[in-house]
Amino acid sequence: MKKRIFFVSLVALMGMSSCVSLSEHENLQAKYDQTAKQYQLTRQELDEIKDENAALTRQNNALTADFADLSASKSRCDGTVDSLTRRIEKLRHHYDTTMENYMQQVAGKNRDLNRAQNLLSARTKELNEKEAELQTKQDQLLTQQETFELQRAELLAKQRELENQEAATRSKLQAKERELEAVRSAVSRALLGFADKGLKVETKDGKVYVSMENKLLFPSASWTVSKDGINAIKELAKVLSDDATLNIMVEGHTDNDAYRGSTAVKDNWDLSVMRATAIVKLLLQYGPNIDPARIEACGHGEFAPKVPNDSPANKAINRRTEIILTPNLEGLLQEIGQ
Repeated sequence: MKKRIFFVSLVALMGMSSCVSLSEHENLQAKYDQTAKQYQLTRQELDEIKDENAALTRQNNALTADFADLSASKSRCDGTVDSLTRRIEKLRHHYDTTMENYMQQVAGKNRDLNRAQNLLSARTKELNEKEAELQTKQDQLLTQQETFELQRAELLAKQRELENQEAATRSKLQAKERELEAVRSAVSRALLGFADKGLKVETKDGKVYVSMENKLLFPSASWTVSKDGINAIKELAKVLSDDATLNIMVEGHTDNDAYRGSTAVKDNWDLSVMRATAIVKLLLQYGPNIDPARIEACGHGEFAPKVPNDSPANKAINRRTEIILTPNLEGLLQEIGQ
């Protein structure tokens, strides 16, 4: 293209040279030279462009071959992608199915876990309550044990105290028994002369019983003491005057025969009381040291027989007056009570 333009320009210049001046010729020559120079430059550029075009052609051919290779590779890859896509879809379906089953299992496990957690919470709460209750019981047990130990120590001390008191009381009771036996011996000696006249002295239940049948003391249906009875009471009063610690109970007894007197006494009960009172008065008369506050009188009538009233001999035994001598244990009982 550039070459064609160059020749056209040259022809035009040559056509114009035949009729132009020297200055114009010079101008034209300068333009020619410039144009030739531009032609050479253009020629060089064209060659460069040709070389570049050839390089580009080669590059295009290489790229075309590469493109063909890439297309083939793409086709192969497309096949592989399709295969992989189908496999991925299959795997995705399998994954979705597996995931759904897994989620169902997880949901079931979660429900089981929630139930287990709720049960565990309930068991934990129950265990905590049991532990708290156990701790409370342990604390109570410790408190009770401490209290028990204190009580045990107090009881042991009280036991030793009671043992000491018991030993002292036993010693004092033994002393009282010895005193009582001494009284019985003294009474027995004092009344020894009346033993064959219906008088009996014995110790029973910590007391001295002086039992005198009425044949020694009273005529039938009477509360007047006989001479032998007065003598016996005198001897007894001497012994009782020497011991200010004895309590004296005088009891009157009769058999079950009806009283037939014509006095103010109406029955056996009255008669037994009158006889007991008569003996009390004699004891106080012949025992001036006997404290009246330590002596009592009572009558039982026929209602406290020693033996059944089924024979004259038994009735004679039941017609009696008993003088019961009891040691004064008030101080000793107070010591025991303490």
